[in-house]
Amino acid sequence: MAKKVVTDLNVEGKKVLVRVDFNVPMKDGAITNDNRIVAALPTVKHIVENGGKAILFSHLGKVKTEEDKLTKSLAPVAARLGELLGKDVTFVPHTRGAELEAAIAAMNAGDVLVFENTRFEAGETKNDPELGAYWASLGDVFVNDAFGTAHRAHASNVGIAAHLDTAAGFLLDKEIKFIGEAVDAPVRPLVAILGGAKVSDKIGVIENLIAKADKILVGGGMMFTFLKAQGLNIGKSLVEEDKLELAAMLLEKAGDKLVLPIDTVAAKEFSNDVEFRTVSVNEIAEDEMGLDIGAASVELFAGIIADAKTVVWNGPMGVFEMSNYANGTIGVCEAIAKLEDATTIIGGGDSAAAAMQLGFADQFSHISTGGGASLEYLEGKDLPGVSAVSEK
Repeated sequence: MAKKVVTDLNVEGKKVLVRVDFNVPMKDGAITNDNRIVAALPTVKHIVENGGKAILFSHLGKVKTEEDKLTKSLAPVAARLGELLGKDVTFVPHTRGAELEAAIAAMNAGDVLVFENTRFEAGETKNDPELGAYWASLGDVFVNDAFGTAHRAHASNVGIAAHLDTAAGFLLDKEIKFIGEAVDAPVRPLVAILGGAKVSDKIGVIENLIAKADKILVGGGMMFTFLKAQGLNIGKSLVEEDKLELAAMLLEKAGDKLVLPIDTVAAKEFSNDVEFRTVSVNEIAEDEMGLDIGAASVELFAGIIADAKTVVWNGPMGVFEMSNYANGTIGVCEAIAKLEDATTIIGGGDSAAAAMQLGFADQFSHISTGGGASLEYLEGKDLPGVSAVSEK
């Protein structure tokens, strides 16, 4: 069955609890990237424009000590939200208690309130039932719009949903549709592109996609574990020795579905300030490490991508933060950007950061807001935050 969406709720005059993902990067108390706040605006605007009282809350970073609380307040986020909405947003610097309850009681239709970082409560990440019940008591209905934490059962998503009629916000609904349909009912060919440092991070994804994708292209640091499993010399390249047997098994299981790079950009040190060269994967010297896929691999991958109707990409092709080793990731971005009539999805994390940093963000159908959540979704796992949303 389909999940309820915010448009399925009558929010007029209601206190609408909204779990958003305002876990934004901060430096010296200032927000350095407000993408996640912008992404929540459609849901917030829908609630206030339809006469609801929007009560927003989120986590921000990891809170392990009392000192952490000094730099992890949502106050700057509430201020930025007010600027983006063009209206007053009330910030309550508490997660419970009389002041928060009074502020909510004083709200009028169309008002927006943000309360303090949910992780200031020790019971948040433990899904403390008392905390979930308390937060649920503050509202009439619940909207979960935080895909970034959907793979975690916390008090602020699963805990509240146990007590209230729950709907997905527009952002969560979009994530469910794009990633879910790409993997479970794709327009074919479906090409999955996997990169990043470790095979161990992507084992479940690869196993799930072997049965579902038409091609799986592997780059990034994880490629060297596969290459070594094939018996190649990889020099000083990154390798997970304890995953060689598994890599060999995945290669055998996938057959010609799994495509590895044929060349690499190699250097003697992990640095942008040393000499580098492009070599065949058969010719990596003992004192070299591969730090990107080479031009021939980009061409190979681009040829496969050109035929795709659905593309799911998770993980960069090299150390894209260093200009000498960014061309593989740029090349893959360009190949995907050229596609017409294709659904193209980036599964959050470093690949999303790369696409944004390299200026390709607008050329994808969807960039996921959740790295860990999108990975688990690609693995075919049930996400607690999604499962807790009420059925239509």
